[in-house]
Amino acid sequence: MRDHVPTRSFRRVVVKLSGEALQGQAAHGLDAPTLARVASDLASAAENGYQIAVVVGGGNFFRGIKGADSGIERARADSIGMLATVMNGLALEQAIEMQGRQARCLSAVPMPAVCESFSRRAALHHLDKGRVVIAAGGTGNPFFTTDTGAVLRAAELSADAVLKATQVDGVYTADPKRDPSATRYERLTHDEAIAQNLAVMDTAAFALARENKIPIIVFSIGDPGAIASVLAGGGRSTLVAP
Repeated sequence: MRDHVPTRSFRRVVVKLSGEALQGQAAHGLDAPTLARVASDLASAAENGYQIAVVVGGGNFFRGIKGADSGIERARADSIGMLATVMNGLALEQAIEMQGRQARCLSAVPMPAVCESFSRRAALHHLDKGRVVIAAGGTGNPFFTTDTGAVLRAAELSADAVLKATQVDGVYTADPKRDPSATRYERLTHDEAIAQNLAVMDTAAFALARENKIPIIVFSIGDPGAIASVLAGGGRSTLVAP
């Protein structure tokens, strides 16, 4: 294992990945090349000396809110969505290990037949051993998004930042795919993100980050090496910080 000194003042971070980030150009499910590319990026970041925890969504399989819209009660739909995040977590765990880096999937929804249950102690133990930790199962409760789950895990694990991986290279004044005149913010405060109702994360996530003074870096996961680049202080991104 190489012993590198990180060039940004972060030691431990939580990377928030959406389920859609793992489906590539497919309509749903997992895209093998995309999964391998993201796993390689995470493994490389860990190899460079960072402690990496990942909170993964499940929207490529099932989204609780959309499930509720189809007639399934919200609490039950969210429970199904939590199971979808565990499927992604297990796939990501293997993909990272295929890159030669140890990983552990920990679920907030206990299912010991397939993975460890999440606890702060277990996660910190694995991080200290240099393993990539995948925190699946959301918060373990309905009515909370995985964005909120990512900030919660960052607070629990005393992480230095949340890296919010999206399909665009930061936070914009409007959806840049729909509005060509949209401009990208270089920096925002948590209060500004909440006041402007910026949809990149939900209000509960921003409020929890504000309360715990956790910076959020919003960047695009589309390019190889994006995570390592952001950690090194490069690439295009938006910093949301106190």
